[in-house]
Amino acid sequence: MENEPRGAILQRDGTSYAIVPRTPAGIVSPEHLESIIKVVRRYDIPVIKMTSGQRMVLVGIKEEDVDSIWNELGMTVGQATAPCVHYVQACPGTVTCKYGKQDSLGLGLEVENLYLDMNLPAKVKMGISGCPRCCGESYLRDIGIVGNAKGWTVIFGGNSGGRPRIGDVAAKDLTKEQALDLVRRLLEYYRENAKPGERTARFVERVGFDAVRKDVLTFAPYMPLDSARSG
Repeated sequence: MENEPRGAILQRDGTSYAIVPRTPAGIVSPEHLESIIKVVRRYDIPVIKMTSGQRMVLVGIKEEDVDSIWNELGMTVGQATAPCVHYVQACPGTVTCKYGKQDSLGLGLEVENLYLDMNLPAKVKMGISGCPRCCGESYLRDIGIVGNAKGWTVIFGGNSGGRPRIGDVAAKDLTKEQALDLVRRLLEYYRENAKPGERTARFVERVGFDAVRKDVLTFAPYMPLDSARSG
């Protein structure tokens, strides 16, 4: 993979590539949309596909065009294979949705900026939902955060792949600062204790969530251990 073009994924035909421009929390500016349309037309890119992670993948690119396309886009790479945070999926929350209880979009942007470059054992996907309807699919993401009238619930170890897993609730009714602190604690614990290539769902299945909760929450000033277990 080291010889592949920058930020490009080889396709099934063995000759063409796909790229995924980064769109934090699914937000795209008019300028970036215009840049995408320009390169799609200029380089005759046959497919623009919306992904489940609120991103656009440009498919069918010639190898020799990859670097030029990135330069003209002026956008950073949205990771698709590297062991790091791939994306933060977020619903509109209180920005526009009448059901929103918390600002999931703002929190999603903040979380992505904090952990975009963090090296991890495997890929990590995050889902932020502004109300219990959970449109950010938070329970099926490695890190999930769900808002309600009392604050934020943080979830760990979810997965929607071939071996799906509902994530475990780590703590409830947190402030934004407490939720961000707990996400940091969980990611650092996962980074230090998971095996290379081990997703959070498989990690939790191997070590048990009681061990994760005990080790992560014991020293959390906002969440006594007994209270966390009762949640």
